Amino acid sequence: MADSVLITGVAGFLGSHVADWLLTNGYRVRGIDNMMDGFKENVPDGVDFRVADCRNAAEYEDMLDGVEIVFHCAAAPYEGLSVFAPYMVNEHTTGATVAMLAASVRCGVRRFVHCSSMSRYGALVPPFTEDMRPEPLTPYGIAKYAADLQVAAIAGVHGMEHNIAVPHNIIGARQRFDDPYRNVAAIMINRVLRGLRPVIYGDGSQLRCFSFVSDVVSCLTKLAIDPDIVGEVVNVGPDEGTVTVLELAQTICDIIGVDCDPIFMPARPLEVHHATCSSDKARRLLGYRTQVGLREGLTEMVEWISAQGPREFDYNLDLEIVTELTPATWTRRLM
Repeated sequence: MADSVLITGVAGFLGSHVADWLLTNGYRVRGIDNMMDGFKENVPDGVDFRVADCRNAAEYEDMLDGVEIVFHCAAAPYEGLSVFAPYMVNEHTTGATVAMLAASVRCGVRRFVHCSSMSRYGALVPPFTEDMRPEPLTPYGIAKYAADLQVAAIAGVHGMEHNIAVPHNIIGARQRFDDPYRNVAAIMINRVLRGLRPVIYGDGSQLRCFSFVSDVVSCLTKLAIDPDIVGEVVNVGPDEGTVTVLELAQTICDIIGVDCDPIFMPARPLEVHHATCSSDKARRLLGYRTQVGLREGLTEMVEWISAQGPREFDYNLDLEIVTELTPATWTRRLM
């Protein structure tokens, strides 16, 4: 039997796909999720699952007994919202990571795989490479980079192996599509399937690359199980197929079969205009190559969201700061 593994955020999008791969490959999988953003139906059969918050080790520390590898996928991944809800985002990103690190060290976990974010790079000149000194702009980017530093410091001093994956703009089935604050592709698909126009902040010329979830999982698992890959930071996702946000909306509308007539809203504060990463290190170290292109991945998302049934958006998070800069889509619930 393969090693025991614990996944944080296992009821979420990325964590549940990691669990699928591990179960298929014979691992004993445990998982926790505070259900702030997860769904029980996402948790694959075979996972020893518990509702628990990473910040409170008393709720889950016994589940770390005998665990060899931790995949830390849990966070509050709200980059735009973090400007207006910084406390919540910091608590569930940096705070949650530090608590999970401490519990993992106490329980003798061998390797800790941390899921970071390309927001750590901020407005550096793209394509972002791992040797760049991060300059995050948003509270979320700052929280993620702080968590990265905590992983290196705490795991390093206590002898726990660690690797840091830096995914960017992951898409795929199970991504929450009724969240008005994040997941631009899912938001657009949900709106268009409901007969509404896609919403774009700014002029839509922002440049992005999107990563299909199976391509990300293949890299995360390699970072967990390869004994020769330790102490690395690796960008995970494609560096080809750059697309503007407007082109993303046009592609989604084309797949669904409707004309694209976006609603343009004022740009959001601190949004980086050009954000793409180099995948050279992932290709060299992990054997990465893009398996699922953007249109193929978006088509699968459209099919999955159609099958689930498009939904009204759920404004389930509180805005801590409301000023004239706060997007009207949130304050007036326009989604």
